[in-house]
Amino acid sequence: MKHWKSVAAALLLAACSNEGSNASASTNQNGSTSNVALTGAGATFPYPIYSKWFSEYAAATGAKINYQSIGSGGGIRQLSEQTVDFGASDAPMSNEEMGKAKGGAILHFPTVLGADVVTYNLPALTAPLRLTGPVLADIFLGRVKKWNAPAIAAHNPGVTLPDLDILVVHRSDGSGTTYIFTSYLSTISPAWKAGPGTGKEVPWPVGLGAKGNEAVAGQVKQTPGAIGYVELAYATQNKMAFASMQNASGQFVAPSIASITAAAGALADTISDNSDYRVSIINTAGATVYPISSMTWILIYQNQTDAIKGRAIVDFMKWAYETGQKEAPSLDYAPLPEKMRAKLVARLSSIKVPPGA
Repeated sequence: MKHWKSVAAALLLAACSNEGSNASASTNQNGSTSNVALTGAGATFPYPIYSKWFSEYAAATGAKINYQSIGSGGGIRQLSEQTVDFGASDAPMSNEEMGKAKGGAILHFPTVLGADVVTYNLPALTAPLRLTGPVLADIFLGRVKKWNAPAIAAHNPGVTLPDLDILVVHRSDGSGTTYIFTSYLSTISPAWKAGPGTGKEVPWPVGLGAKGNEAVAGQVKQTPGAIGYVELAYATQNKMAFASMQNASGQFVAPSIASITAAAGALADTISDNSDYRVSIINTAGATVYPISSMTWILIYQNQTDAIKGRAIVDFMKWAYETGQKEAPSLDYAPLPEKMRAKLVARLSSIKVPPGA
């Protein structure tokens, strides 16, 4: 966590150093822009991988990218108001949201695959907890209140569960991580679908709110009996326990690069060339699938108004697909399937950059 914050601080200083100068950029022999500062905002879910990408891209090209990890809802709002050059979200924008964007048509570009994990603070447990979707929904609905409740014990034979109250921790901000989590709960639990439902923000029946993946992870880690949901990287980097979840095939599967990749299944082979990429991989079929898996997206205006920045955004995205993907597994994300990456690189040509870059 400290490393990510230091990277972000370095990027912020680098971006600020360009303020007050003219917005000029040079173009090298490969067509990539340098000495340009881009701003982005949004999802905390992919923040670890984006921080690494932006740092490495700056070192390779000189182009600086300042990213504000403020949650998907904030990223969508800032892009819609045209206060940033690109947005980032773990929840695809709705037609209504896209219709309100001041800069016109917005394109969704998936970047990596990740997972929401159910993390908990039960130090006495020596084996990963096993949970089903309906039980998880009942915990977050406030119906299952104790860790040794029969509903939990039934799926954890031989495990001594503590007689301890469950403290639910959830996001307090507009969050794509929440969208993924509540999409899963709505898919698996009729009671959840009829109640809080799916969204970046929902009316939580119980629990304590925390802002960002970082704060949810921190709250769970310091509170015995707590349960929450965070992106896999936040759980592994903080050495937190997380549950194996029962998938659509009835198997209990832990989140991992392999089980997240399996969730994408044959998507790369079946997705059409004219797809808008607002697709879900929640609770897909397959014995090895981790069911709370998702893509995360960078959001870009199709019609760019600044030639230099528009070219820089396209260049960065091409780099992310062709070079940056190899960094994903080291930070607990799964790379996009190769066939999908090839289609997305081709799709970058649909971004319209004015002459002059």
